[in-house]
Formats: sequence, structure tokens, C-alpha cells
Amino acid sequence: MTTERVEDYLKIIDKIIETKGYAQVKDVSRELNLSSPTVTGMFQKLTKMGYINYEKYGGATLTEEGKTLAKTTIEKHSTIHDFLLMIGLDEEISNHDACKIEHILTPETFDRITKFVEYMRHNEELSLCLDHFKYFYETGQKIHCTIASRTECPVHGKKYIVENTEK
Repeated sequence: MTTERVEDYLKIIDKIIETKGYAQVKDVSRELNLSSPTVTGMFQKLTKMGYINYEKYGGATLTEEGKTLAKTTIEKHSTIHDFLLMIGLDEEISNHDACKIEHILTPETFDRITKFVEYMRHNEELSLCLDHFKYFYETGQKIHCTIASRTECPVHGKKYIVENTEK
């Protein structure tokens, strides 16, 4: 079982490696706003855990296991972030909360959220429901609207009419 801290380090290391091919202690220190000795200690721990290849005063790269864990954590973050945006949270809050939530979800819960996000992206009628939820959250007013009746909808009416008159 990995910790939130380990996953966050691996995400940052992966991000840096994508940019310059390897990660140095100073790069991770800057990203996480930590001292170099703190990051060096974690690099040594990550090496012992088999997640990175690291040589003192050199760069670090991810092992296959480290790459897998970093990519899984990044995918979790992205999916949770998208879910939070779907339900109406703004970018900053969605990103912050996804950083916290990504570490605590059970695989079953993450799978359910992933399927939900996938399903919502490909179902126009359910996407209308999300818009209605956002409207309800902001106003307290419940509305009913379908694709067929959306020209009268307080959320979609004007937008739908404008979109279809521009075509």
C-alpha cells in the first residue's frame, strides 16, 4: 500500500521527466516547495521501494512499477477532476479536491466514477440533467426538460435557440 506522499512524489517526478527526461532533487523541491534534504530522503525511500532509479547528485527516472503507479494516480486525478467539474465545481476547487480524493478511493468507487464520467460524456439527455442539477444547486428551483422540450427550458432554451439559429 502506497501513501499519498509517495503517489504525489511519483506524479511530480513523472511530470518533470516528461519535460526534461529525468528529475533532479532541486526540480522536485521546487515543485513541492520542500527542502532538498527532505526530497533527497524521499528519493532514497522511493529507490528502496523500487519506484525510481536514483543516483546521488544525479537524476532520477521511474522504474516500470513507478511509471505504472504514477500513471494510475494521474488517471485517477483526471477522472475525479472531470467528475467534479461535471457537477459544477470550478477548476481550482476541482483540482484541489481531486488531489485529496485520488488517494482514498476504493477501486470499486473509482471504477463507478470512471464509468459515470464515461457515460455522461456520451449521453446528451443525461448531460441536460447535470445542467439542471447545477441550476438547482444555484437557485433551489427544480426543472424538467428533455431534448424535445429544451427550447422552453430556463437553462437550455436561450442557448439552444441561439445555437440552432447560427447554423
